Order: sequence, then structure tokens, then C-alpha cells
Amino acid sequence: MKSPPDRRGISSQATLAAGSLMVMFALIAFLIWGPDARQANRTGDQLTVYCAAGIKGPVEAAAREYEDEYGVGIQLQYGGSGTLLSNLRVAKSGDLYVAADESYVELAQEQDLIDEVFSLAQVRPVIAVPQGNPKGIESISDLTREDVRVGLANPDAASVGKLTKSILSESGEWSVLEQHVKVFKPTVNEIANDLKIGAIDAGIVWDSTLANYPDLRAIPVPAFDDATQTVTISVLKSTKTAPAAIHFARYLAAQDRGLEEFERHGFEPVTGDQWADIPEITLFSGGVNRMAIQETVARFEEREGVRVNVVYNGCGILVGMMKSGQRPDAYFACDESFMTDVADAFIDPLNVSETQIVMLVPKGNPRNLTTMDDLAQADLKLGVTNEEQSALGALTKILFQQAGLYEGIEPNIQTRVPTADLLVNQMRTGSLDVAIVYEANTSQVRNHLDVIPLDHPAAKAVQPFAIGKAAKYPHLTQRLKEAILSAASRRQFEDVGFTWRAEP
Repeated sequence: MKSPPDRRGISSQATLAAGSLMVMFALIAFLIWGPDARQANRTGDQLTVYCAAGIKGPVEAAAREYEDEYGVGIQLQYGGSGTLLSNLRVAKSGDLYVAADESYVELAQEQDLIDEVFSLAQVRPVIAVPQGNPKGIESISDLTREDVRVGLANPDAASVGKLTKSILSESGEWSVLEQHVKVFKPTVNEIANDLKIGAIDAGIVWDSTLANYPDLRAIPVPAFDDATQTVTISVLKSTKTAPAAIHFARYLAAQDRGLEEFERHGFEPVTGDQWADIPEITLFSGGVNRMAIQETVARFEEREGVRVNVVYNGCGILVGMMKSGQRPDAYFACDESFMTDVADAFIDPLNVSETQIVMLVPKGNPRNLTTMDDLAQADLKLGVTNEEQSALGALTKILFQQAGLYEGIEPNIQTRVPTADLLVNQMRTGSLDVAIVYEANTSQVRNHLDVIPLDHPAAKAVQPFAIGKAAKYPHLTQRLKEAILSAASRRQFEDVGFTWRAEP
């Protein structure tokens, strides 16, 4: 006679099978929606890049490498920086713009044509002549000799021509030189080509241009010594695929990707971020800032195709974490006093906002609390944040002490919690008569609770933002800072009760 089935065995096998299925589904979900979800299949994407002709070499080389690595088509259109900018203004299409100097970036910003700007390399103008310098040219004045045929890039079309005209106009040399120029060309490369074939005897080009022309040599000009310009790539507002455009811009500006091509082509590259397909940065933020920045951070992640790991907590706790060795890429403190303690780890803290310290009471203010003196009432249940863990807690104690009220108020303190959010929750449940919080903590509860201002100079906190000296991706972190300082971010801060402090 067969024994009855062991139901525990059947159950165990079923559980094991179900568990295996769950693991399999979880693995499939991880592969589809997991950490690499931001690396959407880019194959088939097309980007149009308007590129200054003098920057063609490194940009084209990096673009071909990017196409091979990511399957994205890069269509490059060349011309003078000024000509390209004029075309962009009319066409209002395309994804990226590579300019040979900052003046065109400033014009593009004034005309609301671009968003993010990535620095790539530095260039400076020089006089170019054939090897051996047969005409013995040593200065700008030599270019005006009758036996010298001169070619220049058009000041209205090319960066180097515009810069040459600007510098020599200041020195008073332009008007004479202009009359002597044999030919103006729309791009710097055409001047170099004319020199190569002997159509002219001298021209003014970028120093980087000569890396591709071994038959030419540079004559440095003292007037150009301080005329260093930065080559940039900017994301156009007309792009329909901002994350894809930014991905390529990050690639081109990465020190171990595109910037290697700039160096190979004779440019002086800037110091860029290391390349990562989906870089991650860590932001430590005081809890009070959460409502103001969380939407901005989410938009930044989506647009840049990156991850921002935000650690929200009381600033005392965050400072303790940093003193124990943790180093975030950026820190957004609840108050200046909690930036000072770790200032040696950060660069140039900027005060972004401020918020008032207020009393939060039940609707209708049943205890009739109007000033700090009222916090000494008998049998009052008062909640504050912990002075060791929270900037608000430390500021609250200082506020009471400066007002000469701490000894009278201290016996009424029923709870000390790490963050003001916990106090707001306790007020919602009715377990406290009053809590000391930031005004910015109250934006979501004003229909249920009342806010009573505190009339004292110390009743405020100022929130500074700083980038870490050890930030893994400093340029990416700088763009996060710029996103937090944007006009859209400012509106978010003001909507939740902050006062804006940062200069435009």
C-alpha cells in the first residue's frame, strides 16, 4: 500500500519552484528595467552637430568612435562659428553646436538658442607662415608690408577672424591691416590651405590648426598672449532628444574619450570628467531641502541620463557621516553653521536660500501661543529637533538662549527627533501642542495646522550648496548645481516657503 504523499515535501517543492520563478522574473525585470535602464537602446538615434570648421579633426574622430560604440548616427555640419550661429537662429533645428570661442556661446545664450555648455579645449591665435618663414615675418606690422600677401578669416563668419579684429582694433592696428588683406575666407582651415599651396604668404589661425599642417609654422604674437579662447559644445534648445545629445556631449568632453582626440589633434584639452555611460553622484542634503529639490533632481537625472543618490537627513547626522570618512560629491546644508564644520572638504559654498524658524500649532491655535515667551506655559508639550543631529535643533537652542528663555522652556520639551518632518507628523497626530520647525516644512500641512512666526533675528536658517573637492565627476556635479540654481528651481523653492538668496 502506497504511503500518502508527504504534503510538506510537495509544499516545499512548490515553494521552491515558485521561488525560482520569482527569481527568474526578478532577473528579467532587472535586465529590462534595472540599473542600465537609462542606457536605452540608442541604436538608430541620429544627432545633428553644427561644428566650427577649425575643430573638425577631433570632433569627427570622436564622433566616429561614438557611432561605433553606441550605434548613434552623428551628422556633422561644418562652417565658421558665426555662420553656423546665424543658421541656427534661422533654422531652429539640430542638437548640438561646437563653437571655437566663448563669444559665440554668449550670443547663443542671449538669443535663447542653447542650454548646457561643455568646455573642450583652449586655443589662441597666431600668425601662420610657411616653414622657413621666407618673408621674415615676426609681428603684426610685418603683415602690412607691400611684399606680403595676407589672408584672414572673415570676422563676420569665423571665430579667429572676429577675435583678431577685436584685439587689433583695440591696439589701433586693424584699420591698416584690413586694407592690406588680399583675401578673407569663411573658415580658418581655408586660410591654412591657402598658405599651404602658396596663395598667400601669411595668415592668422588658431595655434591648434597648425597640428594638421606640418608645412606651416606659428609666429607667436604678444598681443594674442592673453587671447586664449575655450572651445565648447552646447546643447541646442531645438533638440528633440536632449538625453541623447547630452550623452554625446559628455562623451566628447570626457578626458578618456573625446578629449584624447583633442590632444592628438594638437589642441590643449581642458580637464574633463572621466567617462561613464551612466555616472552616479551622491548628494548629501538636509531634510528641509527635500521638498524644494526633489523634482529638480529627478528632472536632472532624466535629462542627463545619470543617477543622483540623494541622502536626506538631519545635518548633524550628515556631518557625522562626513567626519567618519564619507565624501559626497555635493552637500546642501540646512544652515551655514553645518557647512563650516566640514568646509575643508568642499569648494566655495554658495548660499542658495533661507527659511524662517516658526512655531507649528494645531488649527485655531488652542493654547493661544504668539511669542517664544508662551513656550514656557505650564503643561505645554513642545517638540524640537535634536541639537546634535539636526541644524534646526542647534539653531533652536541658540534661539532660545539668545532670547534668554531656554531655562524656562527646556522643561516643556517632550521630544527631540532627528528631523523636522517627524515633528510635523507628531503634530498631525495630536501628540504635541507645538513644534519648532522651518517654515519650509509647513507647505503641505497648512490646511491642518497653523504657523506662528517667531520675531527674532536668530529665527532663520540659510542653506548653502557646495561641490566636494573629491567629487568623482566635478563637471557633472557643477551642472547639478546649475540646475538647482535655475529659474525653475527657484520657483520650486519659493512655492514651498523658502526665500531665494542666490544671485542670478
